Amino acid sequence: MTGRDAAVRADLRAFVRTHHPDVGGDPEVFAAGLAELRARQARELELDDARYDAPIVIVHRPGVVRGVARRIRGWRRRRHRPRVR
Repeated sequence: MTGRDAAVRADLRAFVRTHHPDVGGDPEVFAAGLAELRARQARELELDDARYDAPIVIVHRPGVVRGVARRIRGWRRRRHRPRVR
C-alpha cells in the first residue's frame, strides 16, 4: 500500500467513524459521502493507473514437449495395463 492509498483509506475510515448510522449519523449523508469518496477513488485510479502503460512481454516456456510426453505416457499406461498385478 502506498502512502497515497493509505491516506485515502484513512480519509474513508475517518468519514465512516463519524457519519455511520450506527453511531448516530444520518443515513442519507453517509450514503452520499460514501458515493463521493468512491467516485473520487475511481477518478484517481483512472488518471494514475500505470498498469496499462507497460509493454507486453511474452515468455517462452520450454515445458510443452515435456507436457505432451507426459500425456502420451499416461495414455499408454491406461491403454496397456499389465494383466498381472
